[in-house]
Amino acid sequence: MSSVKRWFVVRTQPNSEFKALGHIMRQGFDAYLPRYLKRRRHARKTDTVQSPLFPGYLFVGMDPDTARWRALNSTVGVSELICHSGQPAPVPDDIIDDIRRHEDGQGYVVLGERAGLKKGDKVRITDGAMADQVGIYDAPSDQHRVFLLLDLLGRQVRVKMPTSALAPAG
Repeated sequence: MSSVKRWFVVRTQPNSEFKALGHIMRQGFDAYLPRYLKRRRHARKTDTVQSPLFPGYLFVGMDPDTARWRALNSTVGVSELICHSGQPAPVPDDIIDDIRRHEDGQGYVVLGERAGLKKGDKVRITDGAMADQVGIYDAPSDQHRVFLLLDLLGRQVRVKMPTSALAPAG
């Protein structure tokens, strides 16, 4: 039987994505942590930091028939390997390919307007008070902001968001 590498999801401990990534790779697993550059404001200063695209999660590539995948659950920084009926739950192959297609030359996922959003595209807010809301890309605003249409309290509301806080939604 030939080995077939598939991708699986690992849930990490809070703020431990990078730590878990290192420990998983040291065990010989293929691991992928999609990252993007996030603008951060603190004490009147703005800087850019790398941040996980999916906070609390990363991907592990392996053949579950031959890999010692149960060891992932006791890896430093890992909460659990996501399983269904006692077996690792695979991620559809095209998901990882699609994320990687949106990476720039440095390996960061490009979000927002730079990712080629068009009016009417569905987007997910990745940062701020409205994180995880899904909206519709409406129009560019100024240099780093866009207008979105969100369904709030039963009606469509137009809001202005920084492009760095958006990701394409399915």
